[in-house]
Amino acid sequence: MSKKQLKKSSSSVSFSLSRWFRKFSANTPSALIILFAGLAYCVFLFGGGLYTLIFRPIPSAYLQGMFFFLSPGVSRQFTADTLISATLYALGLIGLILMYKSTKSFHAPRQAYMMLIVGVAFIFIAYIFLEGAVNFKQYWAQYYGG
Repeated sequence: MSKKQLKKSSSSVSFSLSRWFRKFSANTPSALIILFAGLAYCVFLFGGGLYTLIFRPIPSAYLQGMFFFLSPGVSRQFTADTLISATLYALGLIGLILMYKSTKSFHAPRQAYMMLIVGVAFIFIAYIFLEGAVNFKQYWAQYYGG
């Protein structure tokens, strides 16, 4: 292969790569996708997903004739703890999103009011169950030495 042909083929390869890189770098995901990915990551972290990935706890336990999904003790958790808390955090987040969307529906006041009520209910349910889970863990930690 002559030097001229080699130079021509290398320049065309670099041109096609630069064109591909320009197209790839100019194509950005939408802000909504980035927002939901960030929120999912936050729910994952708040729910204890990182703890579950690092320490690989048991899914649940059967202690003294009782089946536990929540680990007795605040300093440790089961895999079910992660799933329960992440679900409740996601429910609260959906409630916040519904409350925000209700402010955008001013042209349909009935729909806005219903979205507001459902959003507040989701937040209230998530808060009550998360507090109940923490109180359950603290109560049973007294008896099982957590």
